[in-house]
Amino acid sequence: MRILLVNPNTTETMTEKAALAARAVMASGTVIIAATSRMGPVSIEGHYDGALAIPGLLSELKERTGEYDAAIIACFDDTGLDAARSFADVPVLGLCESAVATAGFLAQRFTVVTTLERSRVLIDNLVRRYGMGGRARVRASDIPVLQLEDPTSGAIGKLRAEIERALAEDGAEAIVLGCAGMTDLARELQDIYGVPVVDGVAAAVKQAEALVSLGLSTSKRGSYASPLAKPFTGAMSAFAPMRAAG
Repeated sequence: MRILLVNPNTTETMTEKAALAARAVMASGTVIIAATSRMGPVSIEGHYDGALAIPGLLSELKERTGEYDAAIIACFDDTGLDAARSFADVPVLGLCESAVATAGFLAQRFTVVTTLERSRVLIDNLVRRYGMGGRARVRASDIPVLQLEDPTSGAIGKLRAEIERALAEDGAEAIVLGCAGMTDLARELQDIYGVPVVDGVAAAVKQAEALVSLGLSTSKRGSYASPLAKPFTGAMSAFAPMRAAG
């Protein structure tokens, strides 16, 4: 099967990191197609960045229509997930939803450790939407996303300190890494702390494989029905549903 992994920000090194993590866990016969958005912010930190990243994300999905059996949005904010599910005729997974669902199989109490406070609030809302608000806490480690790309930034020390607070203060039985830029750290942190550490990229790959293998896809009745055909104007004209989705 073919899984399209779309990074909705424009930083290619993040795409490469996520693709490496995806390929490390993919099943034999799975192909990961990695794509980086060509328009929008270099990182996604909060609602404004997320809103402006959605057109680039949808462009990647649109241009590769027919080339993939499932898609993954490689941002823990689940940027554009609802819009992507409305557009696509194949399963589309977000990192946050995939990760918290996976953590729920492993622990009664878990903590999501993300980057900045503005992202913490957004992710906390997502966790509640996904039905895990009573079992999960979300913490911010005060790390700008791009610092995760810089080994001299001290970001890893901040992340570890927040994980240690989660274990000590939250009673966390598992940790979820709340940023795609942390994907390469999951195994090392699991070895250090001796609890399950869930990476959203890996979780989404295995869940995408399961859905495709089961012959399941997003329901097109109701919430995720394909958009109604209508003209879009100005810079958004290329996204008019009459051309973007069947």
